[in-house]
Amino acid sequence: MINCGAIADGRTDNKKAFLRAWNDACYQNGGSIVYIPKGVYMVGSVEFAGPCRGPIMFLISGDLKAPIGPYSNVEKWIGFQHVNNLIVKGGGTLDGQGPSAWPYNKCQKTNNCDPLPISIKFDFVTNSRIESIRSVNSKNVHLAIYGCNNVNVSKVDLLAPADSPNTDGIKISRSADIRITNSRIRTGDDCIAIISGSSNIDVSYVYCGPGHGISIGSLGKYKNEENVNGVTVRKCTLSGTDNGVRIKSWESPYAITASRFLFQDIFMENVRNPIIIDQTYCPHSPCNQETASHVQIQDVTYRNIWGTSSSQVAVSFECSKKFPCKNIVMTDVNLASVGGEGPLKSSCSYVKGRYFGRQNPPPCF
Repeated sequence: MINCGAIADGRTDNKKAFLRAWNDACYQNGGSIVYIPKGVYMVGSVEFAGPCRGPIMFLISGDLKAPIGPYSNVEKWIGFQHVNNLIVKGGGTLDGQGPSAWPYNKCQKTNNCDPLPISIKFDFVTNSRIESIRSVNSKNVHLAIYGCNNVNVSKVDLLAPADSPNTDGIKISRSADIRITNSRIRTGDDCIAIISGSSNIDVSYVYCGPGHGISIGSLGKYKNEENVNGVTVRKCTLSGTDNGVRIKSWESPYAITASRFLFQDIFMENVRNPIIIDQTYCPHSPCNQETASHVQIQDVTYRNIWGTSSSQVAVSFECSKKFPCKNIVMTDVNLASVGGEGPLKSSCSYVKGRYFGRQNPPPCF
């Protein structure tokens, strides 16, 4: 990277040097490496595009800093697209410089807004690995995966304050065969959000908190959304989050199916809404609530979930009146109130399910 003209002074924009190094590696036959050595590098919005002639490793040992401010009209800070057999490895830190941009974020208050840049986004990347990446203070989402297939994400550390707006940890859409494991996510929005068109997603050994929990959705907001199916979340810890494991959809006429979800072996510590399905999702007004959600949620299993709830209603299934939740199965759920203060409750609307083993709070179907 230094040979391509990169300057590690924390001020000079290294976009051209980074692109020069990427293009040299991408056009090389056989495997190649882009190496960012230790140092502090400022870099503007940059897209590393393929296809490349062979496998490629992007090794980040230095610290990368985004431009200060909202950096409007840019979808992402760092992007990879149309690459096969890519490895992105860390050691350094991606600093999104979020505090300089969050005051300009209007998306937490209105639907009519321009989102701030995602820190790192992967578009149409296949057969690849993302590991040991550390991202701090993203302006928006830390790590986004779109249109990807067969990608492993491991040992990532994503950090932003609990009150930072829209700083989802990992957002997955229109992707298949994605695995996330052995990672720590502490942020201001969903630790992981799995949205339209995603299938065969496996999340394991993830620590989440603070944040809004691990979510499927939101779903049904847009006309062209696709089904979501085959999601497993297992052996995870959620601590101090606003939600635990959540499925959420908008009240809209856009019909999709969300099915075959397994939440298993999950520890909740001081979590509000540990288990929740919310089909009246509306984070800010105005919302079109003229019709019930047309998202059909079905075949959802909760197994061996335990810990403490900071809300009296620890299990909430608020499903669609028009498309009730079907085949919800609960096995061995054991949640207690923080500090042991009073019994917990379950709340149900328009849901059909079964339960087995220990149930605390008592089920409502």
